[in-house]
Amino acid sequence: MNFTRWSARLPGTQRRAAARTEPAAAVTQDRRGESPGAVPAARAEHLTDDTKPIPAVDELPVREVLDRVPALVALVHGTEHRLAYVNDAYVAAFGVRPPGEPAREALPELAELGLLPLLDQVLRSGKPRTLKSRKAPDGRSYTFTCTPVAEGDGGVLVFATDVTDHAEAAERLRASERRQRETAVTLQRSLLPQELEEPDDLRIAATYHPGGTEAAVGGDWYDVITLGGGRTALVIGDVMGRGVRAAAVMGQLRTAVRAYARLDLPPHEVLQLLDGLATEIDANQIATCVYAIHDPNEGRLVYASAGHLPILVRDENGDVQRADEPTGPPLGTGGWMHASGSIALSPGSTAVLYTDGLVERRDEDLDEGIASLQRALAGATGTPQVVCDRLVRSAGVTADHDDDVAVLVLQHPARTGPDSDLFRNAALELLGGIEAAPRARAFASGVLTSWRFPPDLHDLGVLAASELVANSLQHGTPPMRLRLRRTDRRLIIEVTDGDDHLPRRRRAEPADESGRGIAIVASISSAWGSRRTPGGGKAVWCEFALPKTAPPG
Repeated sequence: MNFTRWSARLPGTQRRAAARTEPAAAVTQDRRGESPGAVPAARAEHLTDDTKPIPAVDELPVREVLDRVPALVALVHGTEHRLAYVNDAYVAAFGVRPPGEPAREALPELAELGLLPLLDQVLRSGKPRTLKSRKAPDGRSYTFTCTPVAEGDGGVLVFATDVTDHAEAAERLRASERRQRETAVTLQRSLLPQELEEPDDLRIAATYHPGGTEAAVGGDWYDVITLGGGRTALVIGDVMGRGVRAAAVMGQLRTAVRAYARLDLPPHEVLQLLDGLATEIDANQIATCVYAIHDPNEGRLVYASAGHLPILVRDENGDVQRADEPTGPPLGTGGWMHASGSIALSPGSTAVLYTDGLVERRDEDLDEGIASLQRALAGATGTPQVVCDRLVRSAGVTADHDDDVAVLVLQHPARTGPDSDLFRNAALELLGGIEAAPRARAFASGVLTSWRFPPDLHDLGVLAASELVANSLQHGTPPMRLRLRRTDRRLIIEVTDGDDHLPRRRRAEPADESGRGIAIVASISSAWGSRRTPGGGKAVWCEFALPKTAPPG
């Protein structure tokens, strides 16, 4: 086979040969005087009688050149890709290959790498194709370039470059990135609640899906915090950015939220404190957040939003409402006074808090993503975990999703039948005067007797109600109210009045005639606390854990 003719078909060969012959022709014409006005050729091109002529590519011994090329070279021709030639590097890598045989038998390594269809494609199209970084049977990685040759029936020149070092370096880099991502995911999961707190009046489920393997983990987070007195705080947020830094900032914010929640502040005041903290943690790091409080006595969800997506609430009829207002800027921006809003959460309702990974898509408007989630929530029934899973599936979240997803679902169940007997409420308006305290004691005693509490719990409940009412009568202002509430786990006693001064527990001296009421309540109850109410005034509460054997009321 004439390898000189084959080499002449290689890309760039004819162009380089022409570049060498044209200057030589110009020099010859100039010497003969045929072009006296021509520009002289470059000095390097003026050949003398003593200079040996430089051979053109056509004159080079092609086989000797190809045999010495360190890359792997194979030449096949015809539609069956019969082997015409392999160089020494190819033989060293894969062994001797019989010429004249079809590539499927003669070059099994190319068949194993899936190169035979590529040879067909190159032969048909007449255009070169490249297959990057494929690991061959010899354990090394090669990049294959297949170039068409138009000689005779046509053929393909296969040129394989060893890229093992590059492939191994890339794999080491990917392994390092995987380790960093695993570290960030582990850190983030350890900062998320391992088990959700279980409020008496709500059923709750949550899920977290980190972004796909190619994406660094983000700072999505959620939490459920029981505030006492039957109230529950729910929070979800998203720290902008990705990686370990975002997860670390998320952990600091989540810890701060739990601390601020113990102060029992309104949602907007909690966000105000978080805003200042986010600026101190990192002025360049911002986060979105929704903080909401559920009070079973109000039947509403009171919330404040710092640049986060709206809460969605599905009522018992399947209608979905969106809590759009009010919404302030993200945490860490500073200089903004957040405000609280509310949305109804009646028995039988389901609320969903979520991060943008659930609804945001690159090729879709964000509002359309939220609208799709609303439609999915309208048809989602079942337990909170079932609803949570259905929403994630409907949003198309998979293992290779390009963003983190956090979802928090809560239900306020409609209780009927025997279950409703375990959840009772009773309230008494206190008008003040000397008859208020004995009237409150009589009311508490009658309610607790009708709820069939054991005698010891009955007496403790009456004592706690008496002390809280006495404290309100002495230090508070009208209007005053005594409220008793029982759940399947606890008895809650709460007294509200119009004064916003919060009581605190203190040690009374032997000679003091007052100051022991709160201390008595704290010593006999499971927990106690106080908070300011939205309309002005305060609420002081205590609760008692019910024995598991307590009969239903």
